[in-house]
Amino acid sequence: MDILSIIGVLIGTCALLFGNFLEGLQLSSLVNGPAFIIVFGGTVGATLLQFPPLVFIRSLEMFLWVFLPKPMNFREQIDKIVRWSILARKEGLLGLEDEIDEETDPFTQKALQLLVDGNESEEIRDILELEMNTKEAFDLQAAKMYDAMGGYAPTIGMLAAVMGLIHVMENLSEPKLLGAGIATAFVATVYGVGSANLIFLPIASKLKTYVYANTQSKEMITEGITSIAEGENPRNIKLKLEGYLQDADVKLQ
Repeated sequence: MDILSIIGVLIGTCALLFGNFLEGLQLSSLVNGPAFIIVFGGTVGATLLQFPPLVFIRSLEMFLWVFLPKPMNFREQIDKIVRWSILARKEGLLGLEDEIDEETDPFTQKALQLLVDGNESEEIRDILELEMNTKEAFDLQAAKMYDAMGGYAPTIGMLAAVMGLIHVMENLSEPKLLGAGIATAFVATVYGVGSANLIFLPIASKLKTYVYANTQSKEMITEGITSIAEGENPRNIKLKLEGYLQDADVKLQ
């Protein structure tokens, strides 16, 4: 559970509502059905037009990372790779065959399988880097969907505001209808700017952070597996992989 995400949502929401209260406005003043439909419906529609179905589906799957990020323990992974290197020295690469079934991560399973099959280190690196880079590009595209929503929401909010003002201008002769039109105009702007800066853009940035962290984890696994293939000393492998720890700790721990 990402506590900071929950705290961020609570602080942002409470700040908005409490500030509204201090201004002497009621909560109902921020509730406007037409404005909500125009802003969020328009934002979703524009987003669906921009992104293909697979990217849209992936972005919905990744949304869970905001509150339930994929657990990653770099230290534990390093210890595991060092253990594999020691086992490979004692029993040969075939001694790692049983380790494949114990792994739940498909990327790690593939890396071990390539190693056990006796592939050269450069060939292993090329195959794993291709998959790693392709996966990173796809996930970053999915994360950018929320960037796009953060760009569309304020613009569509302004569009809704203009529509509200048009409604006001059409009813200048009927004062009773002016309030509703003006409310839709200003509340739509709040919805657009607020959702972009409190929801969509922060989500995009956090997802990108996790995508880069996932890539870094795969880079470490690739480096460890190719080092085993090259027959490096387990102690040297550990020292090499520990270079990933400082940056990983900042991002994930």
